[in-house]
Amino acid sequence: MEEVRERTISLPRIGEPAPAFEVATTQGVLKLEDFKGAWLILFSHPADFTPVCTTEFIAFAEIYPELQKRGVQLLGLSVDSVSSHIAWVRNIEEKTGVRIPFPIIADLSKEVSLAYGMIHPGQSKTETVRCVFIIDPNQIIRTILYYPLTTGRNMDEILRIIAALQTTDKNAVATPANWRPGDMVVVPPPNTQEMAEERLKQGYECVDWYLCKKKLQAK
Repeated sequence: MEEVRERTISLPRIGEPAPAFEVATTQGVLKLEDFKGAWLILFSHPADFTPVCTTEFIAFAEIYPELQKRGVQLLGLSVDSVSSHIAWVRNIEEKTGVRIPFPIIADLSKEVSLAYGMIHPGQSKTETVRCVFIIDPNQIIRTILYYPLTTGRNMDEILRIIAALQTTDKNAVATPANWRPGDMVVVPPPNTQEMAEERLKQGYECVDWYLCKKKLQAK
């Protein structure tokens, strides 16, 4: 019992390898390594046939084409069974006309939920909270988001984070607060006094030597 309690509160960290898994899903058995080479959003929801989760699944389905354009795969999870997942997604399509195109993990054993720190006893001892893990093509965790049971996720923010991560990886820059695709990006800070003085001559938009922005060239 003590071992289970410790695993429940163990949380993965940004910059660490994503915990491996092999699981039953609505689209067959899948392993984490099946997604290697692609970006992956792994998200958990508390339970099938619940109102907030239903709105989220519809919203995830709506952004799915945009995620696909960016090379991002989507994978849901709860501790419900495959049969429950199938019945729920069929019900969503029947009642709303929205087809759920991505697989959903049936984590009945809670093995994945515990490995990813998705069960927070302060919210629920049995259900997973609303977690989002963004995992890069090297299967490193790059972003972790947690939402309480009562608050549905913001899909615009998830798309914004994906765009920011892919932009910073590609261009070796950072993104400022409230950044959106097309906005100026932050140039990495200089490492020497000489570089600090030189950067003020490079045509960047600078507040001072440590904070400079530039516009990325459209490709």
